[in-house]
Amino acid sequence: MGAEPQVGTVGLVLHPTRPVGPSVEAIVGAARGRPARVLVRPADRHRVPSGVEVVPDDRFAGEVDGLIALGGDGTILGAMRLVIDRPVPVLGVNHGNLGFLAEVHPPQLPAALARLAARDFTIEQHAALRVDAGRVPLTTRFGFNDMVLGRSSRTGAVSLDLTVNDLQYGYYRADALVVSTPTGSTAYNYAAGGPIVSPSSNAMVITPVAPMSGISRPVVLGAADRIRLAVAADSAPITLDIDGTAAAELGHGDGLTATMLPEAGQVVRLSAREHASRSRVKLSLLDLPLRPDQLLELIPSELRRDAEAAAGRLQGALPPGLD
Repeated sequence: MGAEPQVGTVGLVLHPTRPVGPSVEAIVGAARGRPARVLVRPADRHRVPSGVEVVPDDRFAGEVDGLIALGGDGTILGAMRLVIDRPVPVLGVNHGNLGFLAEVHPPQLPAALARLAARDFTIEQHAALRVDAGRVPLTTRFGFNDMVLGRSSRTGAVSLDLTVNDLQYGYYRADALVVSTPTGSTAYNYAAGGPIVSPSSNAMVITPVAPMSGISRPVVLGAADRIRLAVAADSAPITLDIDGTAAAELGHGDGLTATMLPEAGQVVRLSAREHASRSRVKLSLLDLPLRPDQLLELIPSELRRDAEAAAGRLQGALPPGLD
């Protein structure tokens, strides 16, 4: 158990379309009778019951002691970006699909809230990319997963010159270019053939998607490195996405820089070991090469016991000769 601050004012960050009402009710119910406030932004006022305070966007981040993100990984990443200027603990409740950040599922939420109230949790720190595009305005400057430079049309290729710490490294000509954090290394970077990076490294990974010429393999850079990507004259127009959100359009003469911002986000962990095991299972579904016996070890013991008991009952019910 860490020495985290007690969460007294909780902000809710809701997936824009998924039904999360039962989880909101559980949070509001847990706050009753406690010295706790539950806040929400004006855009979500119609999705919460009475007892939840609606706070203007410009005050929301400054008043919360912690956030509960109800959705998938994208919702959690958005919550972390909201408070990047003053990171606070973020608990992710998985209303999505195959998520890596969320530890809690809706049926587990009441028990998780009790542990939060008892300060029985630890914090997992996450680094972020800090992006600057010079004269080009960005809708967001921080990415906990990745930034992706892709073609804005179906023709041509992304052509970019790479500089690291003011030294020219080479160029890329590809369908897209992914620059990821360790958190994002299991996302688009992994799908494009990039390596899975340990969160403790704070490293950046640059991975070309369908490279045609230039640098054709992933490059791993250190936490203190500063990269610059300049749009070459032969490049197609480029769309910059940061954490899956359209951030800018780039053309010839434009460029951007990216550096790592350490400990930019805080994710609540109730059982870091169990979460790591679940993540390994999810990675195995994405073709991480585990042997069958190694995969079996990742299944929670209570589920294994239930499966073995069910198999035993089925075996006993089979007629002789069919077992």
